Amino acid sequence: QVQLVESGGGLVQAGGSLRLSCAASGSIFSIEHMGWYRQFPGKQRELVAIITSGDTTNYADSVKGRFTISRDNAKNTVYLQMNSLKPEDTAVYYCTADIRPGRGPVYRYWGQGTQVTVSS
Repeated sequence: QVQLVESGGGLVQAGGSLRLSCAASGSIFSIEHMGWYRQFPGKQRELVAIITSGDTTNYADSVKGRFTISRDNAKNTVYLQMNSLKPEDTAVYYCTADIRPGRGPVYRYWGQGTQVTVSS
């Protein structure tokens, strides 16, 4: 069984920084894409950033230049460094990973979500 556990959310003032972490554990043969989504109240989840197994990254326009996604393959962990935070970044952040649990298909797994609140 595969599990994604997030940490690092919280309350920060506008202009501040937070670092989110998400560690995958369990029966893991390989991990392909890893990423972060966020969800505003009453809205669908939206992509924030994604990183491939080859470290290619892609960001939502709203976070380019402020957020940085990275991964540590030895630890099966993905990070999201968030700088210059704005009140409009306030949301629940979810990590995701495309994981091959065995020598079979890839499945997408999700973390439990972590609240990020940016005060003005």
